[in-house]
Amino acid sequence: MDVRLKRAYEEPAISDGYRVLIDRLWPRGVSKTDAELDEWARELAPSRELRRWFGHDPERFDTFRERYTDELAPHDDKLRELRGRARKGRLTLVYSARDEEHNDAVVLAELLKRGRRSR
Repeated sequence: MDVRLKRAYEEPAISDGYRVLIDRLWPRGVSKTDAELDEWARELAPSRELRRWFGHDPERFDTFRERYTDELAPHDDKLRELRGRARKGRLTLVYSARDEEHNDAVVLAELLKRGRRSR
């Protein structure tokens, strides 16, 4: 399974495969043309409340991971669809967070690679 992560501010590449924006809000300063996305799956983004609580604080990341995984539970169909795409070719999750280690894309990629919900 080939799941990659890429910031929305990085140049798209043919090697990205199927590109999915997973943020609830459109990345500032990025045009829809320049983003070269195949899909915008905003339903997979963390809730506003969870995002605000987390505030990209690395010390809260483990709890964020648990809460975000719980929020993804109703979206099993979408997760299955993305896993299928990743099995057939490269899937790139596009996100706008500055912190490349502590964000929702990291959690979603882990979840997709595991092949099932973790909780």
